[in-house]
Amino acid sequence: MPVDPLWNSSKARELTAQRRPGALIRLGREHRAWTLAALGRRLGCSAATVSRLERRSRVVDLALVHRAAFEVGVPRHILVVSLAPSPTTGSADTTVTASPRDAEEDPMRRRTLLTATAIAGPAALLTGLDEALADTPPPHGSGPLDARLTAARELYDKGAHRRLLAVLPGLIADGHSAANSRRALDQARLSSVYSLGTAVLSKLGSYERARLTAERARTWAEVSGSPLVAAAAARETAIVLRHQDRKADAERIMAKAVAAVEATGLRTDASAAAYAQMLCTLAYTSARSGRRAEALAMADEARRAARRLPPIAPAGRLFPLSPAGVDLYTVGVHWALGDAGAALEAGKGLRPEQFPTPERRARMSTDMARAWWARGRPEQTARALLDAHRASPGEVRDRPAIRAIVDELAERHSRTTGVRELRSAVAPAR
Repeated sequence: MPVDPLWNSSKARELTAQRRPGALIRLGREHRAWTLAALGRRLGCSAATVSRLERRSRVVDLALVHRAAFEVGVPRHILVVSLAPSPTTGSADTTVTASPRDAEEDPMRRRTLLTATAIAGPAALLTGLDEALADTPPPHGSGPLDARLTAARELYDKGAHRRLLAVLPGLIADGHSAANSRRALDQARLSSVYSLGTAVLSKLGSYERARLTAERARTWAEVSGSPLVAAAAARETAIVLRHQDRKADAERIMAKAVAAVEATGLRTDASAAAYAQMLCTLAYTSARSGRRAEALAMADEARRAARRLPPIAPAGRLFPLSPAGVDLYTVGVHWALGDAGAALEAGKGLRPEQFPTPERRARMSTDMARAWWARGRPEQTARALLDAHRASPGEVRDRPAIRAIVDELAERHSRTTGVRELRSAVAPAR
């Protein structure tokens, strides 16, 4: 499709160079002779919201920016450039905040937010990440990006969440620097950096920040043209939306991602693993929405898709899923559907040695712990959580939902075998 001459005009080029996506949206709206209210109706928001979107120098709702740009016809490549960090740091035009409230409310609320998330990661680390998201720092040049991204994924797999938070700002900086090459591989790497950031932020319960990194991951994935990288970014976005109680949106995104991966032909193990992973995530998302038939159907399809996969996924695979991994997701699906007995049945054959990383081994134990807790078995719950803590302390210490079970165990079953030990194991790091 030919690009409208408007977007090759000197005005459009100037606004793009100034990193002003809101002004580009206004340019497109006025070119179509739409009022603020007319665009607002298309976006499902007020004229005042559109006006603020167009006038702000800070991006406070990346999803709305994408939707508005699409409506008025801003080409994708122009939007991406306008959202990229400025070549010079410190420009107000390129400051991005994690949420509208962070930008518009007083500093007291921001300190409260940091305090609330400090249990998951030190405030200084989260602040450092916020700064990197707001104004991309200059390149660190600390070595090959590929090797550092691999090392960062290993930190995630070990449950070393605080160490991962510490290295993410440098990865973001160098990822953007590399993506300036406009090579698809470098753009895909940057998307993967943001997807990894989303994964750890979601695990820590920092969903507003995770929403921002997820949107950036999707943007750079689209630019790169990689269907598997796009699938990874879509999955992380859906997980964030699910946690924000936007389950219908999460299902829609995942269903589209499943179809996109399936369209590749699934000719390789990597694409088959991606397809099975998408189905697992869609199954769990449907289960959280109470859609039992859809959730179980997707879980069965994921199991069939995973039959060709090796028992242990090769190192470095974007979607390191195995048949045992699908069974673990099935535990979660049954738990989300409220059937703890079926969840325990689905997980009874799982063994730690089937999972190559501490994070997955601990996840096996925490998922079983949730099922035991729903079944009303505190002793088995405590035992499973201790197993998880031994595999990866961060999986128990840093996940809000798991900490809540530990707190309830300590409050209601303090004399149950294993509870005191569990409480002591978690408390010092909190």
